[in-house]
Amino acid sequence: MRHSKKFNHLSRKKGHRRALLANLSNALIEHKRINTTLAKAKALRVYIEPLVTKAKKNTVHAQRTVFSQLQNKEAIKELFGAVAEKVGDRPGGYTRIIKTGFRKGDGAEMAMIEFVDFNEVYTNASEGKKSSRRRRRRGGSKSQAAAPASNQEEE
Repeated sequence: MRHSKKFNHLSRKKGHRRALLANLSNALIEHKRINTTLAKAKALRVYIEPLVTKAKKNTVHAQRTVFSQLQNKEAIKELFGAVAEKVGDRPGGYTRIIKTGFRKGDGAEMAMIEFVDFNEVYTNASEGKKSSRRRRRRGGSKSQAAAPASNQEEE
């Protein structure tokens, strides 16, 4: 039975799984976008989002805690530098998973995982939408609604 086993073990033992997620995290921090299987991308999202949250604090204790999991000085510098600067005001949801189809060799479902704030295509598109004025589709203005009501009172 699978009682209290909520995360995907990825068909690996604990040490191998920890090393895999650390290596995927280092690659994601370095390249800002990686292609992997959907199961690994979902496991990586759960693994890296708390690390990015700790990077927003930028204390020595936070750096040592994150280094104990990633074991890569260059990744720590990048995470606490450029990545933490871009996601400083975001309250979570630092990564995005986009499904990219199936792998030809074994049919595994592939996905691209990326940092949300480092994709200029989506960021610029959303900024353009925010600047446009929002309009409602219901009836006209209040002055038009008040005019028929005054006509009914006169009759």
